[in-house]
Amino acid sequence: MQEWFADKVDERDKVFSFSWNGSTDKAEVLETELDKFIRFHWTHAPKDEFFEFRIEKSEVTNQTILVIKDFADKKDIKDQSLLWGSQVKDLFHRLGS
Repeated sequence: MQEWFADKVDERDKVFSFSWNGSTDKAEVLETELDKFIRFHWTHAPKDEFFEFRIEKSEVTNQTILVIKDFADKKDIKDQSLLWGSQVKDLFHRLGS
């Protein structure tokens, strides 16, 4: 995640510290399944909100799919979608895809 999601990522006791341009935000791991998904909760966010990275396999094409779930206020959905699109584009670039 340090190569595409944040500038720097540290983890201690299931709490991740994500740093961007000198600013740090913390998220605790709520749930995880190896090679399937990881669900985080930002420590500053309401308790029922989370963001999640999930890996799925298409039954039709056999392609690997990255599914990202995130919470956003209605007015912020477009900006969040653009941000995640940019993050995923950076991931594909780093993977050589």
